[in-house]
Amino acid sequence: MKPNYLVAVVGAGPAGLYAAKQLVGQGAYVFLFNRDIKPGGLAEYGIYPDKHKMKDGLRAQFRQILAHPQVEYFGNILIGNHGDLRLEDLREMGFQALLVTVGAQDTKWLGLPGESIEGVYHAKDIVYYYNRLPPYSQQPYQIGKRVVIVGMGNVMLDIAHWLVYEKQVNQIIALARRGPSEVKFIKEELEYVVANLDLLGLDKELKNISSVIQSDGQSAAQLKEMVNAALKKAPETNSKTNFSLKFLVSPKRILGDASGRVCGLVLENNTLVAHNGEIKARGLGTIQTLDVDTVIFAIGDKVDTNIGLPIDGNEYLKNPLPRFPVNGLSYELCDHVSGCALEGTFVAGWSRKASIGLVGIAHKDGMNGAKVVMAYLQTLPTIDALPLNEIHERLNQVPKALVTKADLDRLEAVERSEAEARALEEYKFASNEDMLKAAGLREKMAD
Repeated sequence: MKPNYLVAVVGAGPAGLYAAKQLVGQGAYVFLFNRDIKPGGLAEYGIYPDKHKMKDGLRAQFRQILAHPQVEYFGNILIGNHGDLRLEDLREMGFQALLVTVGAQDTKWLGLPGESIEGVYHAKDIVYYYNRLPPYSQQPYQIGKRVVIVGMGNVMLDIAHWLVYEKQVNQIIALARRGPSEVKFIKEELEYVVANLDLLGLDKELKNISSVIQSDGQSAAQLKEMVNAALKKAPETNSKTNFSLKFLVSPKRILGDASGRVCGLVLENNTLVAHNGEIKARGLGTIQTLDVDTVIFAIGDKVDTNIGLPIDGNEYLKNPLPRFPVNGLSYELCDHVSGCALEGTFVAGWSRKASIGLVGIAHKDGMNGAKVVMAYLQTLPTIDALPLNEIHERLNQVPKALVTKADLDRLEAVERSEAEARALEEYKFASNEDMLKAAGLREKMAD
């Protein structure tokens, strides 16, 4: 099929890659622009490092998508108001539609006193660090021996996994504002750390909050069943880390010592109330203080404020009356001033809805975003001669090394060779400079 539509997909995580696959299958020519050198996004840098089978399977799918002759890849390029190119530059280059799938790159904080103290981190930074994503992989994260993680989702368990086996900290305490019926993690993730779970402490915690959760119709039975099922498949642990769960508490202040490091976390005790059909946490005014030296917030993310799209809270401002809805959802952007659709600009994946679902959800959402883009493109005239030479000429003017599919092949070959030489399942370079050198691009780097 001769391509006669031209689309820029900004972001090469699962949503962007699967969207590209859908687009080229319907007659589009796609340029994938990626901030990172490697494609994959959270599939490459968010899945726990030792889940090799899962990651290898996804990489094989991504390579197949990139191999399509109507897909061009350019990594190590930042798109945004303060980047290498702006969204407006892409429009001027002749792209008929822009699909933004950069994920949720900004971090969400609670705005508590003490969040800037040394030893306070966001979960995403830690996940990127141990997955060796530059520049996070090069940062000096100082993890103490008594760690609290705010949040009770799968990301919390991934970080607990790392803290138990790699850092072997003394204590991990995971906090939840509400009750045990509303934990967001799954049994399969709990299996990795359940051998370190303080079971007696959990029984005591659930007994202490039983009157509150029962008054709102909640039960601890489901959590206990999950724990017992996870214990049956739990791997052996050589770590003495004590892992505990604490419910019905909200962090209020982070305390620092004389050297400027975390030394405690002040919590407010909560009760549960029904509000508009939902269970909400309400502070009781009573407090307690945890003796900890590291605080990690695993409370979700928000979209990139620098890319040049209108913002609505933690998300981009989507058209409430989309021309091309999918299952009632809008993938179309809306202009702040006019209130009209932002012509030819669309979002998918975590750029549409931050921190929702994992790779499977991103896959589906990327394909839905591509359907919307194609519906829009079919309202436009086709392009008889795509301006590929002009686009390449403009990209050559970017004053840094841009990574193509051929460069990725060279980089992967070097990393496979390094893994074999070191007798490792996988090897990753921890800096962009080393990756560019391995890809044969060091001499093109800007000063």
